[in-house]
Amino acid sequence: MEDWLLYCFFSAMFCLVALSVLFSSSLRPAKGAKPSLPPGPSGLSSVIGPLIFLGWTSFGIDPIVRAARRLYGPVFTLHLLPSVPVIFVADRAVARRVLVQSGAAFADRPPANLATRVFSSDQHNVTSAPYGPLWRVLRRNLSSMVIHPSCLRRHAAARRRAASGLLAGVARQMDGVATVEGLLHHAVFDVFVDMCFGGGLGDGVVASVTALQREFLTSVVGFQVLSSSSVVGKVLFRRRWKKMLSIRRRQEELFLPLIRARVAQMAAATAPPPECYADTLLDLLIPEDDDSGGLRNLREGEMVSLCSELLAGGTDSTVAVMQWTMANLVAHPEMQAKLRAEIRGVTGGVAIEEEHLPRMPYLRAVVLEGLRRHPPGRFMLPHAATEDGATLDGFAVPRNALVNFTLGGMAMDGEVWPDPGRFRPERFLAGGEGEDVDLTGSREIKMMPFGAGRRICPGIDAALLHLQWFVANLVTEFEWSQVPGEAVDFAERQEMSVVMRQPLRAKVVPCSPS
Repeated sequence: MEDWLLYCFFSAMFCLVALSVLFSSSLRPAKGAKPSLPPGPSGLSSVIGPLIFLGWTSFGIDPIVRAARRLYGPVFTLHLLPSVPVIFVADRAVARRVLVQSGAAFADRPPANLATRVFSSDQHNVTSAPYGPLWRVLRRNLSSMVIHPSCLRRHAAARRRAASGLLAGVARQMDGVATVEGLLHHAVFDVFVDMCFGGGLGDGVVASVTALQREFLTSVVGFQVLSSSSVVGKVLFRRRWKKMLSIRRRQEELFLPLIRARVAQMAAATAPPPECYADTLLDLLIPEDDDSGGLRNLREGEMVSLCSELLAGGTDSTVAVMQWTMANLVAHPEMQAKLRAEIRGVTGGVAIEEEHLPRMPYLRAVVLEGLRRHPPGRFMLPHAATEDGATLDGFAVPRNALVNFTLGGMAMDGEVWPDPGRFRPERFLAGGEGEDVDLTGSREIKMMPFGAGRRICPGIDAALLHLQWFVANLVTEFEWSQVPGEAVDFAERQEMSVVMRQPLRAKVVPCSPS
C-alpha cells in the first residue's frame, strides 16, 4: 500500500510540474531571482520542487531538464530542495571547464542524505567522502592496489572461470528463450568477489553476495524518500526504513566473516602481499575523525562499506551496459557477424585470451558505442564547491548548491555524434567521429560515461576489460537472434543504473565452426 500510494502521489505531482515547466509563465526567468545564480524557473522553489526531487529517480527528471535547457541555456538552476539550489551543466565545453580545468574547485560532495550515511558509514567511502585527506587515502588505495591494470591481471583466472559459468548458463537455455541478466550479474559478481575477498570462496558465497547486493542496488533508489526528513521519513515510510536497516545488517553479517578470514590468513603468512581489496584495508591508515592530524585504522563497519562500494560500483553499471550492448547486437545481426569475424581472425579459432582483446578494434568500438548510447546514468553524482565564492562559467555557486552534469544529453549531442540515436560502432573506428575518443576528458569531452576530473570513476580500465571480455565470449560461442515475433524492447528503467525495463530475451544457438 505504501508503494502504491507513493506512486500515485508522485505521478500526479510529476505531471503537474512537467506541465508547468513546459507551458506556464513561471518558466520564464524570474525577475526577482538572484542574479548571481544561473537562470532557472522560480515556480519549482516551493513545495512541489522537493516532491519532484523525491520522485526524481522513479519518474525521470529528463523532460524538465530538457525544457530548462531550451529556455535558459547550458547552465541553469532548478530549485528541487528547500534552500538548496541544484545547478545543471548541459554543455560539453562548460563541463570540461568545470570538472577538468577547475577540478579542485568543484571536487567536493554535498552533505550525505540518510541512506548514504547508513551505507557509507557516514561518508567513509570513495564515492561520498568529502574532497580532502580521507578521500585521497581511500581513492589512492583503491586505484593503486586493486583496480590498477597490474592488479587486475591477478584475477585473470577468476574471469576465465566466470566466463565459463556464464557460457554454461546460456547453453542450458538453448532449447527455449535465453534470458541473460541474472547470468551476467552472477558472472561479474564472481569476478568482483574474488577481487574483494580473495579466491576459493565457492559458488554459495558468490550467490549470497550477488543476491544481497542486487537487493541493495534495486532498493537504494527507493530509500531516497527517507532523505527529506529523517523523522518524517521514518514514520511515513516505515517499511523502507526497516528494509534499509535490514540490508545494512545483512551486509555486515555476510561481509565481516569474509574480512575476518582475511585477517587470520594474513596473520598466518610471513609478510604476505595483498591479494584482494579486503587485504589492503586491514592496515590502511586514515585521518582521525577529530581533525587532530592523527591517523587511525578503519573500523569494521567502514570496511564493510568500502567492500560494498567496490561490489556495487564494479558490477551494476558494467552489467547494465553489457546487457544493452548485447541487446543491440541481437537487434543488429550484421554487427554481431562482423564482431564474430574479427574475434575469429584474431584468435584463429582457439579460445579467447585477454591478450587478444587489444587487437580487436571493432570489439572496443561496440563497447564504446554501448557506453555512449546507453550510459549507466543520465546524470553524474552531484558535485559541490569546495570553498565559498566559487563561480561556474560566470555564475556564482553557493557552497551548499548541488552541481550536476547531463551525461546522457552530452552523449546524444548531434553536433558531435551524427544521428545520435542510432547504434553505430563504426563511429569509433578510424575516420569516425569517435576515433581516439578521450574518456577522461583531459583533451576534450565528447562523452563521459565515467565522469571526468578529479572525481572520475577510477574503474575505467576494469569496466572496459570486463565489458570486452564477456561480450567477446558470448558472441564467439553463440549466435544470438530475436525471439520470433518479439522485437528487442529498448525501454529503460532507473535503478542505481539505467537498465533495460524488460531483461533481454533472445534465441541462441551454438556458433558453427569457423
